[in-house]
Amino acid sequence: MVRHRVTRKLRPLVRERLSTLPAGADLVVRALPAAAAASSPALAADLDASLAGGLRKLARAAGRAPERGPVAAAAAALASAGEGASR
Repeated sequence: MVRHRVTRKLRPLVRERLSTLPAGADLVVRALPAAAAASSPALAADLDASLAGGLRKLARAAGRAPERGPVAAAAAALASAGEGASR
């Protein structure tokens, strides 16, 4: 099934990024139908962008400036990893 193929592509990508999340954070990844045709590097770039955006929102919700703290550091690491993947 297509859904399982996408899951197999996403699982290692998510596993590599779990350590960048704050302790106790929950992560839900929902792949849209277009993900079935995407390459692994494209999925990685989309995942990095989504995680960075989620981490910025988490920082704002916690009342911290997004440029400081562990959440901001994780968002910055994901953003720089995403830039390297697109080259």
